Amino acid sequence: MRIRVGISSCLLGEKVRFDGGHKHLRLCSESLSRFFEFVPLCPEVGIGMGIPRKPIRLVGDVESPQAVAVHDYSLDYTDRLTTYGQQKAREHSDLCGYIFMKNSPSCGLFRVKVYQENGYPANEMGRGLYADAFKKAHPLMPMEESGRLNDPLLRENFITRVYAYHDWQQLLDSGLTPHKLTQFHARYKYVLMAHSPKDYGDLGRMLADAGKHDIETLAADYFSALMAVLSTIASRKTHTNVLMHIQGYLKKKLSSAEKQELADIIDRYRTAELPLIVPITLLKHHFNNHPDPYIAKQAYLQPYPDALSLRNTI
Repeated sequence: MRIRVGISSCLLGEKVRFDGGHKHLRLCSESLSRFFEFVPLCPEVGIGMGIPRKPIRLVGDVESPQAVAVHDYSLDYTDRLTTYGQQKAREHSDLCGYIFMKNSPSCGLFRVKVYQENGYPANEMGRGLYADAFKKAHPLMPMEESGRLNDPLLRENFITRVYAYHDWQQLLDSGLTPHKLTQFHARYKYVLMAHSPKDYGDLGRMLADAGKHDIETLAADYFSALMAVLSTIASRKTHTNVLMHIQGYLKKKLSSAEKQELADIIDRYRTAELPLIVPITLLKHHFNNHPDPYIAKQAYLQPYPDALSLRNTI
């Protein structure tokens, strides 16, 4: 089953840009589309702007800008773009992520220019109006923009969050119980440790005596904290810490030579001689030969499909 993810239409090659062009991102159409069911949306076309059309820009207050035509400020699209974003956010509450077009006054998620009366952009950056409305409606949904996905670490982080978000939605659909909540946390133990060992402990303490608290409130607080932790980029240091923890489950099962080889591989990852996929693959090999029921439940060894090859470059 592919996961439903929103995307700016132009990134799939649709010719919806103001100049009649597109911004085809092959990463999405040729790689991620195998695992994501993309839902393409173009807010500017959605509110009735033609193709081609006059380009727009953000102007005024960075915190609350207006979207106007570049050469005719009387053409104001602010309310329509915001309302359209709110509408689509309600219609597409089943999405587990969203990929926006960078720099767009409607879809840009980060560092969108907001022009001032002097004709120059403000020092501070804004956010596209449609993207802002969608983000406010779904603050925990994983969202990224096209340019940043070229960074292997940001790409891996985004996709990790998409799959975690999807897992959480499935948990909610199955019916929340204190036991299911603690089992979810246990499954994500090493994923969380790779992002922040301290926060993993804090989240565990949040679930102490889960049965004595209102489950809906507790789950909402937990998931909000979980997604904040996962938004932190995992480092080689924290990954190495996790790999060594998992290695400990094999200490009584491997020969001395196998243990030394595994330790060496983990250390070569730590010193950036090897990508993460190498120690992960070796660990999987050993656990295939020496199954461990606790490790078998962990999301860390496969937080997303191996075919995405995300750990080959980090």
